[in-house]
Amino acid sequence: MSFSATSSPVPRTADVVIVGGGVIGTSIAFHLAEAGVTDIVLVEQGTLGCGSSGKPIGGVRAQFSDPLNIEIGNRSLRAYQDFPRRPGADIRLDTVGYLFLLTTPQQVADFEDCVAVQNRLGVPSRMTGPEEARRLCPYVSTDGLLAAVHSPADGHARPGLVVDGYARAAAAAGAVIAPHTAVTGIDTRGDRVSTVHTSRGPVRCTTVICAAGAWSARIGAMVGVDLPVRPVRRQLAFTAPLDPPAPRIPFTIDFATSAYFHNSDDGLLLGLADPRQAEGFDTTWTPEWLDLFRAAARRRAPALAEMETAGGWAGLYEVTPDHNALIGRAAEPDNFLYATGFSGHGFLQAPAVGEIVRDLHLGRTPPVDVTPLGVDRFTAGADIRPEAHIV
Repeated sequence: MSFSATSSPVPRTADVVIVGGGVIGTSIAFHLAEAGVTDIVLVEQGTLGCGSSGKPIGGVRAQFSDPLNIEIGNRSLRAYQDFPRRPGADIRLDTVGYLFLLTTPQQVADFEDCVAVQNRLGVPSRMTGPEEARRLCPYVSTDGLLAAVHSPADGHARPGLVVDGYARAAAAAGAVIAPHTAVTGIDTRGDRVSTVHTSRGPVRCTTVICAAGAWSARIGAMVGVDLPVRPVRRQLAFTAPLDPPAPRIPFTIDFATSAYFHNSDDGLLLGLADPRQAEGFDTTWTPEWLDLFRAAARRRAPALAEMETAGGWAGLYEVTPDHNALIGRAAEPDNFLYATGFSGHGFLQAPAVGEIVRDLHLGRTPPVDVTPLGVDRFTAGADIRPEAHIV
């Protein structure tokens, strides 16, 4: 099935309009359709997955610092493991684990606390010493390495395959998937959204769900809801094919610098969050950022610093002030729901978020209480721990 064609008309009415055709929007569409909601229209201004979902690193993990994100991550991990059955697609999930490398006493103390919380919630993470970290990932230098944290249940998958799998299953269940359909305005009547105006005509609806990623602030503004999401460019690169092939390694992250790497086809994927990066929608790939990665690699994984690269890409993080997601229902209009601002964690949290938003729409109790992730936390006072802005 192809979702690139635009010849089919967009329905003039719908129960639910989902704005955004990335992994969050398609997950929501699938979970709603699976639950029996048949009148769904998903609109995407470009092709499916063309925003943040099209260019992420594909990591999936439950290693977080607070119980809420741990629960969302762990639930999503189980869903990704079950993806070949439900909704039914091969997403090339590689359960190699995540390996965080720690180089300061404070990092070690903080991660010991996190591991204790994770273990209580069923995540099999554990502290390791430098030598074991090197056995897990032979590229790692133990010089200056104090400890590491490894969870064997984590890993990485292919986001494009996930988006496609969710979209196909949602469409098969009756959802209308409308790419190349931009939202140009939203009408409200009283305290309710009434019509979504698109580049292909208006759609009268009873519920709007914003899953527009880095573009969510603009959608929220159309209905008077402040969604504090800003776009920040993140870049990655691929090595040239390696001979001999790279060993199968965990998704490895130097916590101090955010430099990370993992297996990718016939080489390695490399990345780093450039602290100098200004916010904005620019997705031009500028290989100069690799100088930062190579400087970090010389200290922590020296062989990577000398590897030839063969291109890369730039994508957008959708960042909130505390680097945690925005998930909830607006106070007004109360038929406007949102799931956005994942700050680099949208792919790994998408399955659980689809379930949560499904239940919010249907008036059911979600499997995870996401009340602390409501947008009102920024005026009422947040009670969740800000996440480190890594990967």
